[in-house]
Amino acid sequence: MGSVAHLEVVRITVGVDTHRDEHVAVALDALGKKVATTSMPTTPKGYRDLLAWAEGLGAVEAWGVEGTGSYGAGLARHLQSAEHLVHEVIRPNRAVRRRKGKSDPIDAEAAARAVQAGVAAGVPKSGEGAVEMIRVLQIARSSAVKQHTQSINNMQGLIVTAPSELREALRSLSTPQLVAACCRLRPGELVSPTAAVKLALRCLARRHRDLTEEIKTLDAELATLTVKVAPALTELFGVGTQVASQLLVTTGDNPGRLHSQASFAALCGVSPVEASSGQTRRHRLNRGGDRQANATLHRGRLGGAHDLGQGRREVGFRISTASS
Repeated sequence: MGSVAHLEVVRITVGVDTHRDEHVAVALDALGKKVATTSMPTTPKGYRDLLAWAEGLGAVEAWGVEGTGSYGAGLARHLQSAEHLVHEVIRPNRAVRRRKGKSDPIDAEAAARAVQAGVAAGVPKSGEGAVEMIRVLQIARSSAVKQHTQSINNMQGLIVTAPSELREALRSLSTPQLVAACCRLRPGELVSPTAAVKLALRCLARRHRDLTEEIKTLDAELATLTVKVAPALTELFGVGTQVASQLLVTTGDNPGRLHSQASFAALCGVSPVEASSGQTRRHRLNRGGDRQANATLHRGRLGGAHDLGQGRREVGFRISTASS
């Protein structure tokens, strides 16, 4: 009898180095051998072509994508919608780059090898729900708050060096009074330093006024969204709109990617890091993780005074499950 050769399906792991206009991908087989390299534009058609290219090489087991929170966000969402397993990959450390060099194909290959080695096991945020809405509004609010503070600081600085008559009229006013007074200034024709200072103060005051209304609008929308997404979280003591929104953004729309309170603690940088050597057994503070979430936990005083780290981890796990 004749024998029939059964060809095994090639199992592929794909690593992607992401950029603004183009993604570079490298495919490795199950033994870690490089199979192919390609590049695609960062467009919906480019995402489809990249997926078809990978599937044409064999059975795709997993993807390792750099920058799933920035340049790789669109690709990660496309792959997840196609029910592919996507891992978030951090860039190689500097020691590896010094030894092997730096190029897009090298970074893409390193991403694929990180997935195969189990180093890259993080699940990217889905970015398709209400938490993504909170994130973009939070970015707008943060920018508005910075400009709001900068505008009043610039006004105070101009008043210090303003002509004496104008300085004496404005220096003793409170912030709301100062903004209202400067909004009513009439500089007239710019023929003197006094007129120029009046125009500058009026522009800054009107900017401050507009930013105040903008911040109020964003705060109202953020409050509505946070209560809708995680009502149990907003009921915790010390958790206001800003604390809740930041912790929800850190967790993402898919809180199931955090498997335990320890994983949430590590994500927020509040888990202790072992620093033992020889007969010395000790731990140090975690300087990694999401530092904005770390600062938010501190501002919200989420944790006991005697065991702040453990308290934060317990509250963090409640936060990670509040929106699920």
